[in-house]
Amino acid sequence: MKKYVEIMDMIHNKVIQGEFAPGSRLPSIRALSEVASCSINTVIKAYQELEQRHVIYSVPQSGYYVVKDHRPVLKRSEDEPLIDFHSAGPDYKLMPYIDYKHCINEAIDFYKENMFAYSDIQGLPSLRNELAQQLQELQVFTNPDRIIVVTGSQQALHLLISLPFPNGKHAICVEQPTHPSMIESLRHQKARTIGIEIHRDGPDLQQLEYFFQNEDIKFFYTVSRFHNPTGYSYSNKQRKRIVELAQKYDVFIVEDDYMGDLDHNKKQDPMFAFDPSGRVIYTKSFSKVLLPGLRLGLAVLPESLKENFLRGKFGMDVHTPVLTQGALEIYLKSGMYGAHIGKLRSLYHQKGKIVQQSYQHYLPSNTVYTGSNSGFYSSIQLPYPLKANPFIHRVKKDGVLLESMEEMYLPDFKKFNTVRLSVSQVDKHLIPKGIQKIGKAIEVLLKSQV
Repeated sequence: MKKYVEIMDMIHNKVIQGEFAPGSRLPSIRALSEVASCSINTVIKAYQELEQRHVIYSVPQSGYYVVKDHRPVLKRSEDEPLIDFHSAGPDYKLMPYIDYKHCINEAIDFYKENMFAYSDIQGLPSLRNELAQQLQELQVFTNPDRIIVVTGSQQALHLLISLPFPNGKHAICVEQPTHPSMIESLRHQKARTIGIEIHRDGPDLQQLEYFFQNEDIKFFYTVSRFHNPTGYSYSNKQRKRIVELAQKYDVFIVEDDYMGDLDHNKKQDPMFAFDPSGRVIYTKSFSKVLLPGLRLGLAVLPESLKENFLRGKFGMDVHTPVLTQGALEIYLKSGMYGAHIGKLRSLYHQKGKIVQQSYQHYLPSNTVYTGSNSGFYSSIQLPYPLKANPFIHRVKKDGVLLESMEEMYLPDFKKFNTVRLSVSQVDKHLIPKGIQKIGKAIEVLLKSQV
């Protein structure tokens, strides 16, 4: 284990155990470097990483302090570590803080004049040119003029929900379940919604066609790769058929390809690749694969929507910050992004395979599960009569954290007793152990119901 990680764990444990109380000042960088027999830079890195995790905060000319409202993560003994399938954010240990810091410093120098003036609403032209090149790796071939840089892909989704569409329709068809931020945007804007259930092998395409033909569908929102929360990925055949249905019934598609970079199967194409008519709106985020706090994403829009979208974005934030755009451009051009993604793709492919193998080995035969051989997410539908929330409470006693999917459904849609698992912050060797505990708990609780 690297020295700065050891220091982080030591500080975090003392916070959890109450030795460092909320609001208290931590040892100075110099003092801690002497105690830990390490360099000052090592301590600085440990403190900066803890600050990124919102465990501590810094006060200029004063030092580092424990966050007052910090709610410590549960910690078990070293012999039995907590297995956190609940946390959905990327593993901070894998994030390229140092590399990206250099890019930010370069961007400050390179774009210093731009930061004193308003910038292009659509995004820096040089960044959009680079993004167009990067998107080709995902089989998204487009002109930079169609790319709009957004302050997180959620901004794009929020705008698309609110905007009038060229087809003059109003309802939004959304996969069920879907991620909570989309549910919240739909609720906030009082959008008329129609849910389509995602089964273990994807949506019922006959039902989807019925909705497209008979309902007033403005657009169909889909996470076609590494679906959140089920982890399911559509086949190329399904993607192509959905695009055909959209063209036939004058429906737009909003494709959220938030983790497309992690797809190890180069033969899997996004829906955008099957769309010759500009009916698929492609969105992408950098939150899960780069830095969550970056708040940068993109949308590839047809010309018919671009003007209204830009007008709506101008009303929200005028433009996405130049500094973060410039830093991303430098990071992409340097080749660091490609190297970083290569490591993540390999790691999550390994984790995904371990999850699926563990499900097959440890879950009772009457348990339905979803997922794919990569990405963050998968799900388990608990056998009747088990209920999700009591089950989550039960396995928490065994040191396993899960998340209920209750809030990932539309209010009037049928909900299932299903839990989501994220492997983003679980070490590979702990995945089988965690799923074994889940399977054992299912067996024990089912026997107690007899």
